[in-house]
Amino acid sequence: MRCVIARFPFDLTKSGVLASMKGVKPEQVIGESVIIGRRTYPLKQVGQVITRQDRRDFSTGEVLRAMTQLGFTCRGVPRAAVPTRVISPLQQASAMLGIPVTV
Repeated sequence: MRCVIARFPFDLTKSGVLASMKGVKPEQVIGESVIIGRRTYPLKQVGQVITRQDRRDFSTGEVLRAMTQLGFTCRGVPRAAVPTRVISPLQQASAMLGIPVTV
């Protein structure tokens, strides 16, 4: 498949990406990621390996688009947990006694 990353055309194949990433240790995933084989890699790391360009030269969106079109599973930024409602000790005691808690 032909794709453009950082204004340069690349002919990428799924087997070629698998071969390029073989033996590459995945970095810690903080943002968007792609699953290649049984490992999860940050998109910037994959883009750097397959294009041999500096990470500042391309965006994660370009690599995300290419990896999705090749059939790899991509994941977005992990969402933060929704904060739970905090109740005061008085409200907690009232709830334990069976009195409805009002906010």
